Amino acid sequence: MHKIAISEEIIAGAVAQRGRLHRFEELIGRRTALVVIDLQNVFMLPGMPVEVPTAREIVPNVNRLAGAVRKAGGTVAWVRMTLAGQSEAWSVFFVGDPRQASLDQLTPGSHGYALYAELDVRPTDLVLDKTRFSAFLPGASAIDARLRERGIDTVVIAGTLSNVCCESSARDAMMLNYRLVFVSDANAALTDDEHNATLNSMIRVFGDVRSTDDVMALLARRQNAAA
Repeated sequence: MHKIAISEEIIAGAVAQRGRLHRFEELIGRRTALVVIDLQNVFMLPGMPVEVPTAREIVPNVNRLAGAVRKAGGTVAWVRMTLAGQSEAWSVFFVGDPRQASLDQLTPGSHGYALYAELDVRPTDLVLDKTRFSAFLPGASAIDARLRERGIDTVVIAGTLSNVCCESSARDAMMLNYRLVFVSDANAALTDDEHNATLNSMIRVFGDVRSTDDVMALLARRQNAAA
């Protein structure tokens, strides 16, 4: 698991700007979606071309969050990356670095494309594909429309890589006016430095950074109050 380190200066700046550290002091279950980014075999399995070892360590937390969101009446969305038919659209990114193995493993039907077997995916969950780093980039996936159909206004981000697809999705979700929570111990990068750089950006500008336990407690608090 990553060693979490959020700058005291960043925290002080956030508090000075809004009078408190966290923007959102409650999570309403039925209006909340856990959006899990790219926990596919290509990123999860040892020896795969884009293996992120820490991503395997966050799976228990991701599953706990999924259970808590479902119990609260919310939505769980599993997002898969695919590059099938996207070579021209990604031509600048792959200049001098074709990564053909990655392209092959992110094609539907390949072993790498499939969601990691230890994830607690349920038939009632959403499973969507995206063709860009950000799931919320217009045209990249159907997630915005699917969440709005369900009355979702709050997005909780988990998955990998923290500083690439998760951060990109989080930024765009906020710019689409979703309340954003980025989970510190349910996202994974290749290094602690990369992971923490994202956490610092998230809490300073884009939304809240919370732990898995924090998110679960907020969901349970609302349920207990309603009861």
